[in-house]
Amino acid sequence: MTDPTSATAPALAAATTPPAVSAMPGWAPKWASRMVESLASGTATVFLLHGNTNDFVSLGGTPPRYGQLNAFLAEQMFGRYDLVLHYDLARGLMPFAGTNAKRLKEMVPLAAQERVGRDEVGAEPSQVFAAVDALFRRLIMRPAEGRPRVALIIDQASFIIPAGEPGRLSYQASGILVTLLNWAQSPHLKSMDVAVVLIDERRNDLSDRVAGHPHVQSVEVPMPDVEERERYLEALVPDGANGALPAPQRIAALTAGLSLGNLRALALPALRGGPKLDDARLTAIKKELLEKQCQGLIEFIQPKWDLDTVVGLDAAKARLREDAKLLATGGLDCLPMGYLICGPVGTGKSFLMQCAAGEFGVPCLMLRNFRSKYVGETEGNLERVLTVLRSMGPVLVVIDEADAMLGDRDQENDPTGSRTFAMVATQMGDTRYRGRILWALLTARPDLLPVDLKRQGRAEVHIPLFYPSEESELKAMAISMARKLGAKLSPDDVPAMKGVGSLSGSDVEGMIGRALRISRLAGSDRITKEALAETVAQFLPSTQGLERRLQELAAVLECTDRVFLPKWALDRVAQPDGRAELQSEFAALRMQLEGR
Repeated sequence: MTDPTSATAPALAAATTPPAVSAMPGWAPKWASRMVESLASGTATVFLLHGNTNDFVSLGGTPPRYGQLNAFLAEQMFGRYDLVLHYDLARGLMPFAGTNAKRLKEMVPLAAQERVGRDEVGAEPSQVFAAVDALFRRLIMRPAEGRPRVALIIDQASFIIPAGEPGRLSYQASGILVTLLNWAQSPHLKSMDVAVVLIDERRNDLSDRVAGHPHVQSVEVPMPDVEERERYLEALVPDGANGALPAPQRIAALTAGLSLGNLRALALPALRGGPKLDDARLTAIKKELLEKQCQGLIEFIQPKWDLDTVVGLDAAKARLREDAKLLATGGLDCLPMGYLICGPVGTGKSFLMQCAAGEFGVPCLMLRNFRSKYVGETEGNLERVLTVLRSMGPVLVVIDEADAMLGDRDQENDPTGSRTFAMVATQMGDTRYRGRILWALLTARPDLLPVDLKRQGRAEVHIPLFYPSEESELKAMAISMARKLGAKLSPDDVPAMKGVGSLSGSDVEGMIGRALRISRLAGSDRITKEALAETVAQFLPSTQGLERRLQELAAVLECTDRVFLPKWALDRVAQPDGRAELQSEFAALRMQLEGR
């Protein structure tokens, strides 16, 4: 676009007149109303819609109709505009009126007159942007009276303005980027009834020059809330569904995190004569749809146990049970933003949080490896997951091996890692989601986890886990592990175990599993006393003593409450300069391990 200062007097006069934009109807989503306010005030001309952009959106009517996001924009937000143009790489540039055929017929001649129809322009991006830029320049030069109101909707925008370093873009791609930024910055376009809307599910897939530009307004399209899900189901499910589905209110309450498109996939099989959608089937299908919706980046864990299954850890269990009570009674403002569960390998960190999820009565999600070798893919994957999590609450999000998964702020050789860290840290610290997203960071090396994530206001409660330090605790753990494996074991059949303090929960579970195998091979349906005694006598624990000691010290130093510590650790901490001595021992041991 030409330099705005070269505009003629009519254009300069128009710059002082805000465009006339009508308010959105009451049923419209809140993000749409915010866009209209920005257009009416002349704050922004270029918008980037990201998030749940591939879902259905209400198009109004009674009963309400549902369609794609671009149709909502064309029919509702820009329903009074003279010309709405739609562009993507597959279809090219063409007039677009959603489902309104009469309005489309009125647009086609205007598009041809302004030389921005598909026949005049085609689909090549540089030609399309040049044609639209020429149209905007002509509009600037025209008097305000009789000037057509124009909106441009660009679908799958990341294929046209992809993420990448500006210096490495082709000449044509750089030209498109500069043209778009000129539109965003132009005070003349902001004073006119002109709008440009970029649509892409993943904000991080677009060029940072656009997504982060101060004159481009980023608008997240959230997942549907419970009221939206209920309205959609009432429109989708006819009266008298013959009991094939629960009531819409019931389904809406149980499907937090699902898109409207997935709600349709959930309901239609039952409506078309398939199996009845009872609560058990609904839960199973929801799990499958959520994992698919997040493209395999999360694992939906259905809790099988509660904290009664956990042996020992009385202080930790008491704290988690108190938090479960607060969650059940609505005391969300008293809940921590997250937990840091640390301790040597094999101490049951994952098992503890699965049991906590069963105690809380909330969904438990395990965040899987979202890292990718492709530029922008990692950030896009994480963005998709966070969009779903924000709509689910309350939910427990477990991140195993958190020190390796989440990156660091200061990774100079890995900008992707630093951006990933920033996204997670920002979400963890967003107090609007206190009690709605409970984070659980699991690691054997909490010293490697960035301080930013461990501070108060993020992972606030640090719970250290240690190996059992009493014979009675090992025996109780053996009984619990047998129950976990579905095996029968009498308490009287558990022999004394050597190596108290050096056997982990995983070691005990391994011994129980071996004893069960020996018993089954001998024809018994239960773990026999002889099989378990033989297994205990033959078992050799790991010899990684230095690594285990380092992990124990790290867990003690990270602890945020004395009640979580065992007696040996409490005695050390209670001594004068006890923590300082532990830190010195830890530092020396770390240097020894890293130097060998």
